[in-house]
Amino acid sequence: MGGMTMLRYCARAVAACGALTASTAALAQETAQALAPAAFVPTAEMVNKGDVAWMLVASALVLMMSVPALALFYGGLVRTKNMLSVLMQVLTIVCVAALVWFAWGYSMAFTSTGTPFPKIVGGFDKAFLAGVDPTTLAATFSNGVYLPEYVFVIFQMTFACITPALIVGAFAERVKFTPLIIFTVVWLTLAYFPIAHMVWYWAGPDFLHAAPDDTGLLWGWGALDFAGGTVVHINAGIAGLVGCLVMGPRIGFQREAMPPHSLVMTMIGASLLWIGWFGFNAGSGLEANAFGALAFINTFTATAAAGATWAIIEQVLHKRPSLLGAATGVVAGLVAVTPAAGFAHPGTAILLGAVASAVCFVFVTTVKNKLRYDDSLDVFGVHAVGGIVGAIGTGIVANPALGGQGWIDYSEPVAKAGVYDMAGQIVTQLWAVGVTVLWTGVVSAVLFLLLKHTIGLRVAEDAEREGLDLREHGERAYNY
Repeated sequence: MGGMTMLRYCARAVAACGALTASTAALAQETAQALAPAAFVPTAEMVNKGDVAWMLVASALVLMMSVPALALFYGGLVRTKNMLSVLMQVLTIVCVAALVWFAWGYSMAFTSTGTPFPKIVGGFDKAFLAGVDPTTLAATFSNGVYLPEYVFVIFQMTFACITPALIVGAFAERVKFTPLIIFTVVWLTLAYFPIAHMVWYWAGPDFLHAAPDDTGLLWGWGALDFAGGTVVHINAGIAGLVGCLVMGPRIGFQREAMPPHSLVMTMIGASLLWIGWFGFNAGSGLEANAFGALAFINTFTATAAAGATWAIIEQVLHKRPSLLGAATGVVAGLVAVTPAAGFAHPGTAILLGAVASAVCFVFVTTVKNKLRYDDSLDVFGVHAVGGIVGAIGTGIVANPALGGQGWIDYSEPVAKAGVYDMAGQIVTQLWAVGVTVLWTGVVSAVLFLLLKHTIGLRVAEDAEREGLDLREHGERAYNY
């Protein structure tokens, strides 16, 4: 009996110890949970009405860059018989791109869930803006500062609208309307949305320390593209080059004079582009703050330098600076400063604009003629070349030693300036350029070739001679 009693006591002791251990473990778990930081949840109090107002204005400015600015700029550059066709192409692309953005573009560009390749492209969790409402918020570049998600959707929608519209200038005066619109839808899906995701997607500064890998591929590499040098301009410029090569030159290219029919319209379009570009670049800071002001002044100084540089080059070489040249230089400067707008000092922005203008001048006036590709409105020579110069140059002008802003380390709970390695940053910029060129080049080539060998890309010879206004749309831009 004594032995049995002892065993009972031992069993009770063991049970008591087990219960104590379990209680201790449970208490430790509860303590750890209590001490662990709560998941960050943004609130409506983190939204600044000034930021909202500025971003809505910036969105309207970027839309103005497509219609009417780009439409007028391109329309003035083509011959009278094709003026209306260019206006119709740009207007329709804007309409279609906006709808595609609503349907699946926003989700593909700015989510990382529901996809097997979160570094490359988002899924469809927010297709048709599912889950987006007036209460949902989007991150800015500051801790604890947010925008209504609708505002972010609207702003980025305008970028998705203008990018494919830029492409049409490369093969203006010879492309069929319907295949162009089909190309736009598929190209946005396979080229623009993935590249936008790779370059611009991240969780936001308040989330990055907890989820440092929740970024697009090129963002994770540390590539700098403040407002779309790679996403918009290199992307569109390379697609335009591929398109003009697949379609071939216009009838009479390099044999017949093909002067712009209205440089007045081109000047008006270029001027409106410059004004709208303040929304494009300064708005990309997502806040009404000093960095938006920096992007604003850089957009001013770089563009002024580029326009003046092109005019000076023509004065030296031809003794006659042209309005067409100055307007083209202005656009080249706008393109080049786009990736650098929020990083450069205004002084180095001037140098960047001047260099980009000179390089673009060579491509537009010499390289194109030597290689005999008919980039009708110099989409490759201005947007791709200017974008590449700007993207690589951003690695230089962002250097704090040159007055730049460097890069911001968002991996800390409170963001701070990181140590800047200019050589390393230039290499990163080169990688970003290479990925963009390769991705959009392959996608564009496949799409253009498929359309060419199925429904056809180019209008018939008699239609091209008569003009696309009448043959594609049954209207004239001018009746006199």
